Amino acid sequence: MAGLYFEEFAEGQVFEHAPGRTVTEMDNVLFTCLTMNPQPLHLDAEFAKTTEFGRPLVNSIFTLGLMIGISVGDTTLGTTVGNLGMTDVKFPKPVFLGDTLRVTTEVVARRDSRSRSDVGIVEFLHKAFNQRGELVAECRRQAMMRRRPEA
Repeated sequence: MAGLYFEEFAEGQVFEHAPGRTVTEMDNVLFTCLTMNPQPLHLDAEFAKTTEFGRPLVNSIFTLGLMIGISVGDTTLGTTVGNLGMTDVKFPKPVFLGDTLRVTTEVVARRDSRSRSDVGIVEFLHKAFNQRGELVAECRRQAMMRRRPEA
């Protein structure tokens, strides 16, 4: 698998993920409807024109999922057991239709599991930036990561 094992992560390690991803209207409408979020700010362009933003905002939970999803190929693909939590989630700037997001991930902590000898816990700090380099999302994620199998 492309993902890294627990032993391959080091505190301070930074990943700059590629490729980025342009957010489309279909992404926003489909995700918003699938998650049963009737917020007109995401779905109704005429309503959105009357807000301080003047146009629809991308659903922030989609932004969170996309940010973490972009990181998977370089970090946890096939080597994570599961997410233990996501904390300190922030959206300092809005994401609009047509914005292209790029993502970085920093390993902020790692430790042995207290309950399982076959895994370790890694804490990631994910950050998403738009095409202007503005921070639009960040999140700390704690993941249970497989240890490298013994030969």
